[in-house]
Amino acid sequence: MQVADFDFVLPPELIAQYPSLERSSSRLLCLNKNTGEISHKKFQDLPEFLRPGDLLIFNDTKVIPARFFVHKPSGGKVEILLERTLGEKQFLAHARASKSLKTGANLYFNEEDVQTNPVLRQVCLEVISREGDLFIFELKIIDIDNVSGELQKSLDILSLCEKIGSMPLPPYIDRPVDNLDKERYQTVFAKDFGAVAAPTAGLHFDLAMLDKTKDLGVDTAFVTLHVGAGTFQPVRVFDITQHKMHKERIKVDEAVCAKVNATKKRGGRIIAVGTTVVRSLETAMQQARQSNFVELKPFIGETDIFIYPGYKMQCVDAILTNFHLPKSTLLMLISAFAGIDLIKKAYAEAILKRYRFFSYGDAMLIV
Repeated sequence: MQVADFDFVLPPELIAQYPSLERSSSRLLCLNKNTGEISHKKFQDLPEFLRPGDLLIFNDTKVIPARFFVHKPSGGKVEILLERTLGEKQFLAHARASKSLKTGANLYFNEEDVQTNPVLRQVCLEVISREGDLFIFELKIIDIDNVSGELQKSLDILSLCEKIGSMPLPPYIDRPVDNLDKERYQTVFAKDFGAVAAPTAGLHFDLAMLDKTKDLGVDTAFVTLHVGAGTFQPVRVFDITQHKMHKERIKVDEAVCAKVNATKKRGGRIIAVGTTVVRSLETAMQQARQSNFVELKPFIGETDIFIYPGYKMQCVDAILTNFHLPKSTLLMLISAFAGIDLIKKAYAEAILKRYRFFSYGDAMLIV
């Protein structure tokens, strides 16, 4: 199967640059994968497609303000985009600079950040090593003999990002980050810092919509997948079966497993809110099956599962998702669920009807 099979032409003006006025005011394309029927709704109409006894599963990861700037001793600017933490002081990150960074080099914080947070004058980033396209950095105290033990203990990368970082909007959002993004590029149920990209299907839900689903007799549960920047990386091989996925940390705990298994037994549907939830549940189910379990079992660890046509879903019955990039692994995932021809038909219809695409765009429900 070729990567070109998942290409399509998207008018640039359909790439959403800002979120909808209200979270639940986006549009909703509904696709029935059995009949091929397509209907056009508003996201507020979602309850029409839900049944008592269904289970909506969300990703409760919280986006880190993961983008910030430092500089070399020479003054050259370096943009840092955190990929994942490796402890309190070490982290893996993308780095953009005019010249490649050298192992052992120290990078310093910009004066505007130092003025707001004077402690940063005593701290730098050391380049520890390189891992492919990424670097390992470590927060380092410049003059440790003159720094209090309290500061040494409190210094960690997540608190640093909260102080000086900005929300890591995707590369196709071609504008500066503003205050609106602090709220809207985060789900209302976000819990644990760890992601550098939002689980965008969940962005459509506000508290009122969550209450509506509950009133219908629809249950909810949460998994955690800390989305990495690799989610935006293109597939660089001709044959998609040769593509290697980036690893991401997931948690599928006992509580969600109990709800999934109970829902299956009573004939309800497992509705994954976003491709990250699909990947989490399918990873956990694969692990359970490998240990000869029939039901879903808890799993905490890393996943690099790659779902593309030919894969048969073992856990998920319906998917609520956004519209995805051409030739992306996320487009391949939903094509595995609904069939590549039907997804192409739905996307052509979405373009014709001028739906808004990608992270801040409209939603699609596949049942």
